Amino acid sequence: MKRFATHSTLNLVGIGALAVALLVLAPAVLDDFRLGNLAKYCCYAMVAVGIGLAWGRGGMLVLGQGMFFGLGAYVMAFHLKLEAAGPDAIPDFMMLYGDGTMPAWWEPFRSGAFTLFMVVALPATVATLLGLAVFKRKIKGAYFAILSQALAVAFATLIISQIEITGGFNGLSAFTSFFGYSLYDPINQRLIFFITAGLLLAMLLVAFQVYRSRFGELLIATRDAEERVRFLGHDPANIKLTAFVIAAVMAGIGGAMFVPIVGIVSPLDIDEVASIGLIAGVALGGRATLLGPAIGALAVGYAKTSLSETFPGSWTYFQGALFVLVILLLPGGLAQVPSYLARLRPTPRQKQAPALRPEVAA
Repeated sequence: MKRFATHSTLNLVGIGALAVALLVLAPAVLDDFRLGNLAKYCCYAMVAVGIGLAWGRGGMLVLGQGMFFGLGAYVMAFHLKLEAAGPDAIPDFMMLYGDGTMPAWWEPFRSGAFTLFMVVALPATVATLLGLAVFKRKIKGAYFAILSQALAVAFATLIISQIEITGGFNGLSAFTSFFGYSLYDPINQRLIFFITAGLLLAMLLVAFQVYRSRFGELLIATRDAEERVRFLGHDPANIKLTAFVIAAVMAGIGGAMFVPIVGIVSPLDIDEVASIGLIAGVALGGRATLLGPAIGALAVGYAKTSLSETFPGSWTYFQGALFVLVILLLPGGLAQVPSYLARLRPTPRQKQAPALRPEVAA
């Protein structure tokens, strides 16, 4: 019990330290460009927190979180395009690629409240339908991983094929405001950063409560001994479904905040390659820990940016080598470093100097 309390305290201290780093130190030392990059990394970290819940605690290797990231991103992009077009006007790309008419189902996205509702409701609904179809049929392991990745591929293909509605391969861009606030104002860009960082910290607190709850214990039990959980009267499908839906909602919110920060969303941001990149961050940080996935996603985002700036033609090789080294030397991810260093420190018994033999009296 004491060990559990200590572990919970360390997690809270870690969240507090991350809050200070994001909300105090980063705005003080980073310029607007770097702060915008950090906000983008925070969007990836939101997705990573959900992956840590589904994969690290639930044993579900979700290789298609880009689909839920994309659902939230495109919902937000619909609203921002309508804001940029103005009242009763249609987005510019519909004039270019279509017949100049807007589908009726686009119209509700003029409402900010409806957009925020759909950012959460659409990923949750899709995840619920998919989860019921998959988990009730006891699909798991490699089959679940392949299926989830195939869904990301199918979603990206669907987006590309509907060019007159989604902008196709080029995606949606040219956003001018975010719920009435100009995106060209540096003050508003900083405000978006604080909102994004705050949402990431809120998700970490939600994950913290889930991990220490009875549901969190059932999720781990389902991962390690699914048949025993079923024997005790619990439905493992419902337990997995809940974690899967929570992870999908976190990905959708991350995608929604990604759009005003980056200024564009395209199929390249949501396909299978993007999904695997999100998984790589979780593996790098440590999927079985609370803070590991978020830290790993932030580290991968920073490494990708810094390496591409320094080695524009070969940065992917350096990134791949980094992953290989971490997996070989630290299978548990960066979260394993503190315990590894603790094992290197001498124990109290080792610190004790050998007793001196008393001198023999002459």
